[in-house]
Amino acid sequence: MNKHQLIASSALASVMALGLVGNAAAADPAGKEKCYGIAKAGQNDCANLSGTHSCAGQSKADASPEDWKYVAKGSCRKIGGKTAEQAKAALPAKK
Repeated sequence: MNKHQLIASSALASVMALGLVGNAAAADPAGKEKCYGIAKAGQNDCANLSGTHSCAGQSKADASPEDWKYVAKGSCRKIGGKTAEQAKAALPAKK
């Protein structure tokens, strides 16, 4: 195998490995659920419902109804949070 084939093979393997990691991260962790409306400013776990940000730690206000954190399954309602469906229904309609 020449040097160019080796580089191309390595690059392809890296891209494929990244794809596998991305898919694994897309699923909720075992025993956890997304809980909306409980995250403190800057402590959300990922993108919000309206799409104004797409990363963890970017919420601007405490208890924003569209930002979420992972909590133990079954505990969200007990701590005053909402499911994704409840949070979407509570958001103002887009014009």
